[in-house]
Amino acid sequence: MKEYKYKINGHDYEVKVGDIENNIAHLEVNGVPYSVELEEEKVSKPVIKRAAAESAPAAVAPKPAAKPTAAADGDYVIASPLPGVIKEIYVKEGQQVKASDVVCILEAMKMGNEIHAGKDGVVKSIQVGKDESVLEGTTIMIIG
Repeated sequence: MKEYKYKINGHDYEVKVGDIENNIAHLEVNGVPYSVELEEEKVSKPVIKRAAAESAPAAVAPKPAAKPTAAADGDYVIASPLPGVIKEIYVKEGQQVKASDVVCILEAMKMGNEIHAGKDGVVKSIQVGKDESVLEGTTIMIIG
């Protein structure tokens, strides 16, 4: 397995390239496994380098936020403490929460991490969806 490290838009990515079978490359980006289908190339280039360079940003790049991520004064932003995948969301917008309430589960490196509200208040907005990949610092929710 070959390992590469990239820095894209200020975010670090660790890419491990595993086996390539029948134009399917098995990659791991920041601990999250991906199967990437490679296009057949007419020009002879090292396939492994091309797959890692093109696949890493596309596989983990965050989608543009559909909702604003800026919080108003007095609002509390719950940000992802590490890169991972949102596996469960336990609250809805408008729901009253206590600081100790678990609002979602973030899976990182095959571990489920409980994300707590951190502040008593009302869930103003939820910025992510179930099974969505997030980077460290991504806004998950805003508590007002």
